[in-house]
Amino acid sequence: MSDVTDMESGTRAPSARQAPGEVPRPMGIGPLGWLRWGWRQLTTMRTALILLFLVALGAVPSSLFPQRGQAPEKVAKYFEDHTTLAPWLDRLSLFDVFAAPWFAAIYILLFVSLAGCVVPRAIKHYQSMRARPPAAPRNLGRLPQSASYETDAPPEDVLAEARALLRRRRFRVDVSDGSASAEKGYLGETGNLLFHLALLALLFALGLGNLFGYRGNVLLSEGKSFANSLSQYDEFEPGRAFGSDELAPFSITMDDFTATYETKGDKRGQATDFHAKLRYRDTPDGREKNWDLRLNHPLKVGGAKLYLLGHGYAPVFTVRDAKGDIAYRDSVPFLPMEPRNLTSEGVIKAPDAEPEQLAFYAILWPTAVASEDGRQIVSAFPGPIRPVVTISSFKGDIGLDSGNPQSVYKLEGIGRTLQPVKGGQKLLEPGETFTLPGNAGSITFDGLREYATLSVNRDPGRLPALVAAVLAVLGVATSFMVRRRRVWVRAGAGRGGRTVVEVGGLTLGNPTPEFDDIVTALRGEEARPGEETEPAGEAESGGEAESGGEAESGGEAEPTKDGPDSEPDSEGPDTEPKE
Repeated sequence: MSDVTDMESGTRAPSARQAPGEVPRPMGIGPLGWLRWGWRQLTTMRTALILLFLVALGAVPSSLFPQRGQAPEKVAKYFEDHTTLAPWLDRLSLFDVFAAPWFAAIYILLFVSLAGCVVPRAIKHYQSMRARPPAAPRNLGRLPQSASYETDAPPEDVLAEARALLRRRRFRVDVSDGSASAEKGYLGETGNLLFHLALLALLFALGLGNLFGYRGNVLLSEGKSFANSLSQYDEFEPGRAFGSDELAPFSITMDDFTATYETKGDKRGQATDFHAKLRYRDTPDGREKNWDLRLNHPLKVGGAKLYLLGHGYAPVFTVRDAKGDIAYRDSVPFLPMEPRNLTSEGVIKAPDAEPEQLAFYAILWPTAVASEDGRQIVSAFPGPIRPVVTISSFKGDIGLDSGNPQSVYKLEGIGRTLQPVKGGQKLLEPGETFTLPGNAGSITFDGLREYATLSVNRDPGRLPALVAAVLAVLGVATSFMVRRRRVWVRAGAGRGGRTVVEVGGLTLGNPTPEFDDIVTALRGEEARPGEETEPAGEAESGGEAESGGEAESGGEAEPTKDGPDSEPDSEGPDTEPKE
């Protein structure tokens, strides 16, 4: 009965008594709304900083595990030493971090996040720079910096003077509604945006270099030549979008290599200079040019740069087989066993020797001396003062005929297909020959050459990355040095026909002395530093005399200036025509 009464009287049942089906359900934002929400979250600066941290974190495994692009042999050894762990790490692409899908995803998300954050900010900043300065607030006295004074100049003249003064100080000025609005300091925000845009360009340049560039290492001995082809590189790491047919057809010949060392003191044996004399051609039929290759003095050729990475020794050997025929004659690069005095090791392979193939393992001492106990040979200096080589001989099948690739610095199949020669060990000096027992052949140590390790690097994103880095530094410096400043000047009629001038200032950050200089210039104290203070002093010392004199000469003008408070606006204009 009560329900009927409520309906008849127009009342409504409480919400607690309504059926659940009558409660309106909120509608979802829909797929488009979720996309907008996701885009807003992705383009925030917080997300960009998180992604930047993830990029740095994702690069850490590249320093913990060997990478296929830099050291494939170390990756293979890691698989041999860690048969269980290595396959799982390989599934996560930890042996090729910078080519991993997860690293590419972070990199692309960071790029998109920065672009979506910075580009709209840049557009809004440009619109703000083109817009009129904001109008003056109602109460300028509440601003962090404010001042007021009175003057006899009309409001129009005050505003015109303020406009000229602020423009001379490089403010953007707009005069309207009895006030002048001025603003400057947009360069600070411009620097901030320049930094972020430069960071975006830097990421793009790095990606450009990784896609279309390449990096390779080559070992070049004295008297040897190198043609820029894939087969002549010792190590080659192309970009993702780089093809081997894009290699520039330049060639290089190293005529001489010189290393200079300290000969005295605690730094004895330390290298002081490396110098390689090169001849190169940009194209096969191009003019031959000379170049002195030094550290931090690369050669630019074919769109690539050649850097000097390291050096070592390449002894020259002549190997004759059992028939007396020359089976091998060339220089052999030796790898340093210890970097201080360049004790080095290497192998000599003579697959053309007959009836059995010959191979040798050798150790080179550039400056051979006896150890302190006299039991072994050591190198006392990295320079080739007294080079000595010890030879260990092998014969049999080297394994090159099988077609399997071998390292030029290692002998394969020792003890299986390749057997040591009894009595086949010998110490040789330059020019000496060792005849193998059983007339199996001979080996001659002809002399010593040096080699240089060169890095050939083509990075099309290098110059854009450099420009972006310089702009980023300039942008950061500008954003810290320049701050946004706003100044408002309002002029209106006051008591006695005088003009009341109010000045307010707002600076992003701490206030600056610039506001005080503007107020001083508007009051005229810069142009007339002593003119206002002296009349004020005379009025205090002899005010009565002046009042009397004024009364005698023009007494009617005094009531006009000191008239009632309710009539200053009407009295002021009338006095000018009378005068």
